[in-house]
Formats: sequence, structure tokens, C-alpha cells
Amino acid sequence: MKAVDIIIKKRDRKVLSREEIDFFVQGFTRGEIPDYQVAAWAMAVMLNGMTEQETTDLTLAMAYSGEVLDLTGVVPIAVDKHSTGGVGDKTTLVVEPVVAACGLPVGKMSGRGLGFSGGTLDKIESIRGFRTDLSKEEFIHHLRTYGLVLTGQTGDLAPADGKLYALRDVTGTVPSIPLIASSIMSKKIAAGAQAIVLDVKVGAGAFMETLEDARQLAELMVAIARLSGRKAVAVLSDMNQPLGYAVGNALELREAIDTLHGNGPEDFYEHCMEIASHMLVIGGKVQDLREGRDLAEEALREGRAWQQFRTLVQAQGGDVRMVDQPELLPKADFIEKVYASQQGYLSAINAREVGETSVDLGAGRTKKGDPIDHAVGVVIHHKVGDFVREGDLLFTIHANDRSKLAQAKQRLLAAHSWSTTSVQPLPLFYGVIE
Repeated sequence: MKAVDIIIKKRDRKVLSREEIDFFVQGFTRGEIPDYQVAAWAMAVMLNGMTEQETTDLTLAMAYSGEVLDLTGVVPIAVDKHSTGGVGDKTTLVVEPVVAACGLPVGKMSGRGLGFSGGTLDKIESIRGFRTDLSKEEFIHHLRTYGLVLTGQTGDLAPADGKLYALRDVTGTVPSIPLIASSIMSKKIAAGAQAIVLDVKVGAGAFMETLEDARQLAELMVAIARLSGRKAVAVLSDMNQPLGYAVGNALELREAIDTLHGNGPEDFYEHCMEIASHMLVIGGKVQDLREGRDLAEEALREGRAWQQFRTLVQAQGGDVRMVDQPELLPKADFIEKVYASQQGYLSAINAREVGETSVDLGAGRTKKGDPIDHAVGVVIHHKVGDFVREGDLLFTIHANDRSKLAQAKQRLLAAHSWSTTSVQPLPLFYGVIE
């Protein structure tokens, strides 16, 4: 078998066999197939697509290019969630303890923020001492002992995906839906997931900007799960405006803590309850979403979800005083409140602009490995459809640099669009794919 024949076959819109895909993935993981051939193959996939079976074969080949966690003896069913990334998306920080408090263990390997999309690890690391570098043995121990764990990916999980992603980033092949789907699902399968809830974001602040693309990605990931003997459900959720109000690491952590105490933003609370309900259904804890919702709300109301969150923080070395007293979390030197200079209905709050502004303040990364500032970010005080009066608080900027604060103010003002006539609120969800 030769790499060039596989490239030509995909160039000519033919279907690759499992053996061909395995050969190609193993070859480039070991360094036997050079980058330029992998780049040519990735472009052929980008232009000509892949069938569901091809994409599943690619997913499994990448998952099994390194170590695959087997959690069958650790938990009755390994349940996981994945968000395709958005602005203000701190869902894991609430959903994981809620679901664990309902008696369904959750072991999650999360990512860091890159570009306008924030990362769960960066948010939880606002807590002094919290460890996100657990070994495989520690991951399993925490999952078995506490019923929840939140850490970064170990180096040997799906190494083929890491190599391919680095190439996609510099060859214009990042938007390929089969390559996105296989990248996400290979990491989930390598981390031992047997049942997965996929939160597929759509809109200005998402990687999938159209509902058509988001639905295509969701359907493909659900098909990969089915064809590989796993279970998955995908929820299509709105990301045209930020989720909740806070955007930035410690600010979002604080909002998650508020939500665990029953005081979070309404849209974020609803989002968390929906995702948690789907996890409880797919994990076999409840029969239907209504029962799942009741169980999740009870875990919040009775304070059990909050206690699970505190357990998570303590078990992974975090200073629990910082969550018991959120005023101890990192704080910015400059905090400026900005008020509306006009009145009217908000017709748009551009999530991407808000996310990029937060990154420019120092809350995110423009390239891998950049340091981040946990204290900075923005709080947007309204939602699309709200009627805002002149003089009402519009947004608050948390900055550690005065010049960056001034630039952020102008960008955020421009991110708000106004209407003189009433505007419908944005939907939270666009559908579910099972």
C-alpha cells in the first residue's frame, strides 16, 4: 500500500477502505508519511468529503493511535459531554457537579481556550492550586472515589489527532466537517466515553456559523458514535450572543458558582438543565428528559451539586476558600461600567466580537501556549430583545491595562446593535439529533 494511491483515490472522490485509512493514520503518526502528503490528503477530504463509515474508520484509527482508556471496571457507564466552543460557555462547571450529584459519575478531559472560544481548564485554574494535569491513574482514582474529575488531556491520547490538527491549522483544512467530527470523537473515544452529549453551537460566536453546517456536524458525530458502538445525542444551541453574562475566566467561574447556588443568569441555567437532563437520560439514570430535569433541579435546590463542586475543587488541590468566598478570585485593576447612550431594543450582541475583545484584554490566546490573565474579561448585562433605556448599565469591562480597556469599550459598543421596534429574543436551542 502506498500513501500516494490513497491520496489519489480520495482526490478522485472514491471511498477509502478501513485498511487504507488505518495504514495512512499509522504512517503519519509514526512519521513514515511526510507532512506534505498528509496535507494533500487533508485537502482532498476537505474538497470531496467522506462517508459516515469512512469518518468512523478515521475516528477509530486516530483514537487507537495511542492509549485508549477503559473505564468499564471503574463506572457502570462512562458519560461525557462536549461543547464545540463558544463565548461565555462555562457549562461544564455546573453540569458536571449536577450530574454527579444525581448519582451518575462524570470523568471529563477538557481543553484550553484558543481564539475567541474560552476553555474550561483556563476557567477552573482561576482557583489557586487546582490541578488539571492528572495522570491516567489519578483520573481513574478520582472518578472511582469522588464520581467526578476534570482534567486536561494526557499526552498519549489520540496523538494522531494532535499531529493532524497542527497540519490542518496551516493548510486551510480546519473547516472540513469530517475532519472536525473525527477530531472531536477520537478524543472522546480515547478518553473512554461510552455515552456522549454533544453541545453543537451555532451562530456568530461559534465555529459553525450556519444551522445547516451545525446540523451536518451533529448528525455526523451521532453517526460515528452509533457506528463505533457508542451512544450520542447532539443538541444544537445558539451562540449568536454570549451564554450567560460573564466572558473571561474568573468572571465565568464566579457566574458558575452563582448558578450552583441557584442565582445564575436565566439563559445559562436553562442551558445547563437541558444538557444535564440529556446526560442523565443517555447515562440510563432516568427514563426521559422531564424526569432528568426534575432530578437535576433537585440536586441544585438541595445544595448537593454545590457540595460536589467543592469536592472536585478539594480533591484536585484547589483552594476551596476561593469558591466559598468568590471575592478571593483574581480581580482586575481597572473595572469600568459603561452605560447606554440611547434607548431602544437590542437587536444583536455579537458573540464573536465580545469573545475577541475578551481575548484582547488578555483572557484568551491568539496562539497555543500564550499566557492568560484570569482576572480580565467583560460582563454583558443584557440579552437580544431587551428594551434598554438611556443611562442603563450596558456592560462592565475588567482590565489590567488602561489602553486595552479603551479599545475594548469601543469594540463592545459596536458589538451592540439597536432597533426602535421590538425584537424577538433568540432561541436557546434549534433542535436535538439522536
